[in-house]
Amino acid sequence: MVRRAETVGTDATEKTRVITREPREADAGMPGPWWKGTRGEWFVVAQVALIVLVFFGPRRWFGWPASALPLPAVRLVAGTTLAVLGAALFLAGVFHLGSNLTPLPYPKDGGTLVQSGAYRLARHPLYGGGILACAGWGLILGSIPALLYVAALCVLLDLKARREEAWLVERYPEYGAYRARVRKLIPFLY
Repeated sequence: MVRRAETVGTDATEKTRVITREPREADAGMPGPWWKGTRGEWFVVAQVALIVLVFFGPRRWFGWPASALPLPAVRLVAGTTLAVLGAALFLAGVFHLGSNLTPLPYPKDGGTLVQSGAYRLARHPLYGGGILACAGWGLILGSIPALLYVAALCVLLDLKARREEAWLVERYPEYGAYRARVRKLIPFLY
């Protein structure tokens, strides 16, 4: 039974009555309002904020110059390589995820567990690709604050992946074996 309280009457005769009704199919699995974060919405908000900081945030803190890291030519090559590899991993993950794609860590209803393509290399290639691309951008800029934003993004995406995996284990019994054989975020590393 579904119950809700309803206030009826004027201020002088105000009464509260409880309305009881049979549950509808639409009530099953209702996540509630987005701001309650029941499907991981706040992870997405924080993720977007950190990505915006990486690309557009302040480049100077505490008097550091905008480009405080040495070896600009090496940074450019390493940063570009990381950014390209990250973008490729991210796009491959989007392609292989197909109709299962959602920004939320909560799995889509009716979705399937994808273990092919980029998902053979990392369980979360979108997160790993995003981290690599952002790290590459931070190196290209040579900005210590940008790299600190990337470090915060790494922590956040690791936490988001942990929460997502708890839901994936509940939904897909074979996820445990998949998790045991495939790295989490960065292929061959982590």
